[in-house]
Amino acid sequence: MEVISYNSPRCCNLNRRLVVKKSSSRQQVKIPLCRKHRILCTRVQFRSGSLGLPNKHHLFLKNVYHGKGSRPFKALEGFNNVDSKVLSGNYNGYVIGSEDEMGRMSETGESVTKVLIPGLPDESNGECGARISSCFWQWKPKFNVHYEKSGAENVNSPPLLFLPGFGVGSFHYENQLKDLGREYRVWAIDFLGQGMSLPFEDPTSPSREEGITEGKDFLWGFGDKTEPWANGLVYSMDLWRDQVRHFVEEVIGEPVYIVGNSLGGFVALYFAACNPQLVKGVTLLNATPFWGFIPNPMKSPRLARIFSWSGTFPLPANVRKLTEFVWQKISDPESMADVLRQVYADHSINVDKVFSHILETTQHPAAAASFASIMFAPQGELSFREALSRCHMNNVPICLMYGKEDPWVKPVWGRQVKKQVPEAPYYEISPAGHCPHDEVPEVVNYLLRGWIKNRESEGAVGLPLLDDMEMESIQNNITRDLEFVREGSKKSVMVRFLGSKFSLWNLIKSSLKSRFGKLETKSP
Repeated sequence: MEVISYNSPRCCNLNRRLVVKKSSSRQQVKIPLCRKHRILCTRVQFRSGSLGLPNKHHLFLKNVYHGKGSRPFKALEGFNNVDSKVLSGNYNGYVIGSEDEMGRMSETGESVTKVLIPGLPDESNGECGARISSCFWQWKPKFNVHYEKSGAENVNSPPLLFLPGFGVGSFHYENQLKDLGREYRVWAIDFLGQGMSLPFEDPTSPSREEGITEGKDFLWGFGDKTEPWANGLVYSMDLWRDQVRHFVEEVIGEPVYIVGNSLGGFVALYFAACNPQLVKGVTLLNATPFWGFIPNPMKSPRLARIFSWSGTFPLPANVRKLTEFVWQKISDPESMADVLRQVYADHSINVDKVFSHILETTQHPAAAASFASIMFAPQGELSFREALSRCHMNNVPICLMYGKEDPWVKPVWGRQVKKQVPEAPYYEISPAGHCPHDEVPEVVNYLLRGWIKNRESEGAVGLPLLDDMEMESIQNNITRDLEFVREGSKKSVMVRFLGSKFSLWNLIKSSLKSRFGKLETKSP
């Protein structure tokens, strides 16, 4: 298997949608390596601003596309609304929204303490972030898992593993790899069926149907017969849980602090509930509280038998037609831009790398069928609430960080988790949407560092934002205004800590008090 070195393609300018902007103390257990595993790595240097990708460095190179009917692709091929100025590198990137939205931050009437926190490594001032390596690990025959790592030299530091949300991959944690990798050993993986962990070969034999169009030859998973290596393959919660377990055992080799955003948060919790001996702690970043529509066959065998198909390959004929229609809609660049506008609360954030990676992944020949498999896969054996209860019962430490302006996993979901695990520290970040680790990485990294130090010191180091507080204050709610420097200017983000005596009524009273105080301040 060959090493794949990649960068993102140059970003594109989407008309009307995008605006181009210039210029507990758990004993550490060493895990024996179960077997020899194949790991191939290469260092990846990420550039800031607009990305220039030579054709030879597209995400999936022709030497990897060795399956039948495969061919290399260009992520931006066929899009007529690409601005030539952007492609030529004359702009630093683009932001979502309109120009008057750029840099806008939420206002609050509360009187809060300001805390200056470190920013990300400033390369313009000579600061160097941790070097990132791009690797592949062969879990099973044809199951090639892509991951990125940093901080390998920090041999005495705790290991951190980041799990991505749906539709993205390890690239979404670049700011954590570059920053936290200066102190810790950090990994981020792509789930099988997503990102760069899509298969290198078609999981099915080519279709022999009459009248099939040339375009369908490019779609893997639409053949007549399943290849032997793909028998029983379903991109499900159970598969991802097992993928994480084997990755921790075989690649990392010791218990980890695991961090997951959105879908990755659910998988992190599910993995920890089933393998508490491999987990030092779990951090949930706007974790989705549910996943899957098809009942789990182990948990509800009779109900599961009602559904004729549950995400295996090849796709049934009726599912193929539905998949082609839906995939055409959701893989459209403007549709993806709309999604990014929803999930990022601060529309001044430059998301060209995220957009480019997502766009390029959608062009992979296995992407459409993999999406269908994910959507029709059975639920996990444990619900989110059951996994949380099991983690609580096994004393797995949990930390909660939620972006307040998330339109999908609204704050009420995070507060329900806090109610079920009242001792877990809960940090509500504003303004921040569904992906706070990418939107305000300075804040998330600061909180993660503090929480890990608190865990590693067995409580000798206070929780983030509580270092100078009296111990009884930990039971109450406090608010801090975190300031940091980004691109030469100071940014401010409000963080509310909910203590063990948190109640929804107290939160409502606090919000009302804040609003009335704001009105009184504005009144003449």
